[in-house]
Amino acid sequence: MTIKVFGHKSPDTDSTGSPIIWAWYLSEIKGAPAKAYLLGEPNTEAAFVLKHWDLAKPEIIADVAAGDKVVIVDTNNPAELPASVNEASIIGIIDHHMLVGGLKTKAPIDITIRPLACTATLMHDLIGDDLARAPKAIRGAMLSCILSDTLEFRSPTTTPHDRAVAEKLAADLGISIPEYASQLFEAKSDVSEFSDEVLLRMDSKEYNIGGKELRVSVLETTAPKVLLDRKASLMASMPAVAEADGADQVLLFIIDILKEEATLLVPNDLVKTIAEASFGAKVEGDTVVLPGIMSRKKQILPSLKV
Repeated sequence: MTIKVFGHKSPDTDSTGSPIIWAWYLSEIKGAPAKAYLLGEPNTEAAFVLKHWDLAKPEIIADVAAGDKVVIVDTNNPAELPASVNEASIIGIIDHHMLVGGLKTKAPIDITIRPLACTATLMHDLIGDDLARAPKAIRGAMLSCILSDTLEFRSPTTTPHDRAVAEKLAADLGISIPEYASQLFEAKSDVSEFSDEVLLRMDSKEYNIGGKELRVSVLETTAPKVLLDRKASLMASMPAVAEADGADQVLLFIIDILKEEATLLVPNDLVKTIAEASFGAKVEGDTVVLPGIMSRKKQILPSLKV
C-alpha cells in the first residue's frame, strides 16, 4: 500500500514541500512506496516553489480512509487534518510545533518533534547522508521551506541550525539566499486575485482561549499596504468566515517581513480586549501595530489572552 504523506490544511511552503521531500525519501531511499498529498490549494509562495523547481503539484484530498497508511508532517493538530485521520493507520509524525494531542494510532509509531523553525530542517537531519542522492528539486524544495518558515532568518523561531542547513543547501545549489528569498516573498505578497474569505483562511490555525474559539490568521508580506488598503472589506468578511468555521472571531495579523512587525486588525471590542491583554498594546483605532511580532507559533499563540 502506498503511504500518503501530507501536512496541514491551508498549505504553506513547508506543508507543500515537506510532503514531497519525505515521499521521495520513503520511496527512493527506504523502498517504501509513498506519495505526497495536499489538504488544499497551496498558497502563492508554495505555488511559486513548485513552478520554480519544476515539481508537480501534489493531488489535493479532502479526507482519508480507514486503513490508509499515512505520515503527517508539519502539524500534529487534528483540527488541521482530515476529519477521518484517526481512522487511518498513522505510521509517522514529523513536526516542529507544540504537541497538541488528540491523534490516535493503531500501534507504536515513529514521532519526531524538534524545536526547529522548519519541518524541512528536521527532515534534512533525518535523511542524513542520503540527501546527496536527492534530485536538485528536492534540495531546492528543502531550502525554500526553510527560507519561508524563517522569513530569511528574521523570524524568532530561527535557530542557528536552520540557518546553517539553509546556507549549506544554497551553496550546494549555487543560489544566492537574498535573491531567492526576495523571489519567495514577492510571490507570497501577491494576493491581488484572492477574495477576502480566502485571505482570512489562507494561513490560519484554530485556537481556543478562555472559552473563545479563534481562527488566528497571519499574512506575511513585503507589501503590507496592499492588504491594509483592504482592511474594511477584510473586517466586514470576518463574521461570516467565523460563523462558517465554527469560530467566535477571526484574528488577522499582517506581518511586515521587512519592518519586522505585525499589524492586527481590530474590528470590535473583543479583538481590542485580546490585543491589549495579550500584547500590552494601547488600541485607539481599527488597527494596532505590534513591533517585533513575527511568529504565530512563538510569539502570538503563546501570548493570547482574553
